[in-house]
Amino acid sequence: MPLFEYTARNLKGDLVKDQVDLPTKDDVVAHLRKNRLVVVQVRQAARAVSIPRLGGGVKTRDVVIFTRQFATMINAGLPLVQALDILAQQTENKTLAGVTRQVVYDVESGQTLADALRKHPKAFSDLYVNMVAAGEAGGILDTILQRLAQFLEKNDAIVRKVKGAMVYPAVIMSVAAIAVTVLLIFVIPTFQNMFASAGIELPLPTRIVIGLSSALKSYWWLMIAAIALIVFSIARYYKTAAGRLQIDAFMLRVPVLGDVLRKSAVSRFTRTLGTLISSGVSILDGLEITARTAGNMVIHNAVMESRQSIASGDTIAAPLQRSKVFPPMVISMIAVGEQTGGLDEMLSKIADFYDEEVDAAVGTLLSLMEPIMIVVLGVIVGGMVVAMYLPIFDMVNAVQ
Repeated sequence: MPLFEYTARNLKGDLVKDQVDLPTKDDVVAHLRKNRLVVVQVRQAARAVSIPRLGGGVKTRDVVIFTRQFATMINAGLPLVQALDILAQQTENKTLAGVTRQVVYDVESGQTLADALRKHPKAFSDLYVNMVAAGEAGGILDTILQRLAQFLEKNDAIVRKVKGAMVYPAVIMSVAAIAVTVLLIFVIPTFQNMFASAGIELPLPTRIVIGLSSALKSYWWLMIAAIALIVFSIARYYKTAAGRLQIDAFMLRVPVLGDVLRKSAVSRFTRTLGTLISSGVSILDGLEITARTAGNMVIHNAVMESRQSIASGDTIAAPLQRSKVFPPMVISMIAVGEQTGGLDEMLSKIADFYDEEVDAAVGTLLSLMEPIMIVVLGVIVGGMVVAMYLPIFDMVNAVQ
């Protein structure tokens, strides 16, 4: 879709300059007139070639702010198109601003808001679109948007907690790798030359460390290529259905870390499904959307089995219990929620409980990882130092 630059005057007589993505110049003029702007100039803008950069796109935080502001304006009685137009002008994220301008055009063309948002999956997820559709159908769009913003904030908090738990061990392992590399490349060869000039027989630990140093100096390129090949192979395997299922199942079985991932997955599942059901989305559609946003293939398969169970007239709880992923308490509470007709409230209570459980699990993980990483780093670096000093001790004993 071409990009047009326009200059227009508002009702106060002030000049307004902006850009808009619309099919033709006539569409731009019509768009401006609908927004009570007097057209001064419209011309097609030259598109610059953009280089993708790390961290680009639409972040969850941007969508949360967009959603909260949107809900406030709808609740205040502003027309839908005018609210979207204001958001397009004041949104700091350029990608989201461009998406919003396209949504404005689609809504003005007669499409529903949900259909307009569905064209931009990178900004608005299936969950977001389906909740907006339910809000439009029920005439409670402002309430749905507020609920969406709360859901996105809590879901983002869970994701950040899990990622935060992975940062510390990653930093420690990186420091250990750098320290070992520096020792092997720069320090060990100095000792090796000294031992060669002394002509002494080296102990086995010393010979192993010197061998590692020589291998790293001579074949560093081969080691880097091997690591890159392993990472690439794992990434390719993870993209296959069988590979993702196997790796996700393994991650859930990892001590301590698997507990964090399991609890965060339960929290995301219950909060997502509870939010969808309370917003008027059908249970079958809610389960399908929840499965796609699970983030773990084991959870995905369990949820899809629950969907098939519901479609066959059975309960949600039975397939979840067979998956052996969800704790018994969760299964029991979901079963009670189904029987009493308060499934959405029960799911929200489970999600709140597991949010606190994730906090506790992350704290436990960090408290365990700190001494373990320090011991590992000490053993690796200390072991190399001791291995290089063993011949020196032998030389001292020989002199005495």
